[in-house]
Amino acid sequence: MQRGFQLGLLLLVVQLFQEGLGNIPAVTLAVLGFNVYLYMFPAAPLMKACVSLQHVYKYKEWRRLFLSPLHHIDDWHLYYNMASFIWKGIRLERRLGAAWFLYLLSVFSLLTGLVYLLLQALMIKLVEVSDPLGGFVDLLSHGSECAVGFSGVLFALKVVSNHYNPGGVTYVLNMRVSNRFASWVELVLIYLINPGTSLIGHLAGILVGLLYTAGPLKTIMETCAEFVSSDVNNPQPGSYYSSSGTTGYRGTRRENSEEPRHAEDSTRDHTSDYTESYIAGLTEEEQLELAIRESLNERGQTRQRETASHRHGFQPSDEEVSPEELLRRRRLRRFEPGLSSQRRRRL
Repeated sequence: MQRGFQLGLLLLVVQLFQEGLGNIPAVTLAVLGFNVYLYMFPAAPLMKACVSLQHVYKYKEWRRLFLSPLHHIDDWHLYYNMASFIWKGIRLERRLGAAWFLYLLSVFSLLTGLVYLLLQALMIKLVEVSDPLGGFVDLLSHGSECAVGFSGVLFALKVVSNHYNPGGVTYVLNMRVSNRFASWVELVLIYLINPGTSLIGHLAGILVGLLYTAGPLKTIMETCAEFVSSDVNNPQPGSYYSSSGTTGYRGTRRENSEEPRHAEDSTRDHTSDYTESYIAGLTEEEQLELAIRESLNERGQTRQRETASHRHGFQPSDEEVSPEELLRRRRLRRFEPGLSSQRRRRL
């Protein structure tokens, strides 16, 4: 179902231009635009998107937990929620950063629905104890309370925003209220002014915000973020791949394994000690491949040094070359007489 352009949407557009699109951070603007899009083109009808204990727990419709915060009943519902979100999003995204703010919104959206279900179940259990309210219990058990909208997330964000400014004040209906109690005052006043709002949904948002500011939620989120970050930046010991896509060495990286080795320090003892520490954990094939690669590198460096020496008109002595080059020279000297006689005979 597609909706037409309505007055609430027009006021929201005016609100956006008053704030200035360039003054609204990217995540806040994107989430706002996504909510407007899903209002114009709903992913599901409201009765298929709203969240209730019966639909989610009894019928296992878990997708409602993701759809409920992103759908709104009408254009005024969308306008009030998004106008409030613009103000909270600008403050919190600039303070927390775009990545963490998006992470926070995702967690709050899911947890608000879960806490709402727990509160609804608790309310049913409490009312069941009182016999005179049995009819109300029957209404709740049949899922008459089905919440939809971004309000629960907004209450959670308001708790976080007030937490970062504890000494400030908020004006609620021209009443000066301390930030410590502003969320609770708004919870009561909104329900008194508009009883059709979800008191349990708003309360769930406040509790989620308190879980973040005064409970373990922030620590849990930081731990999960560090775990994911360390898993990406420091993979477990295994095969590492270079930028060219070829397999490197297997095992844990050594911090100084990439330092260049100078020719004057490359004695046989030093080379063997370095190689033993470097190839620890390699298979035989990888050790062979590494030895061939190092041999080719050493030959290339030796040729470069010889070329430079010839250009400057001097030949390095046996003490100035590597052990491999010294062994090669001795072999050449051993066969030089035979080679000279063969050349003379051919001439």
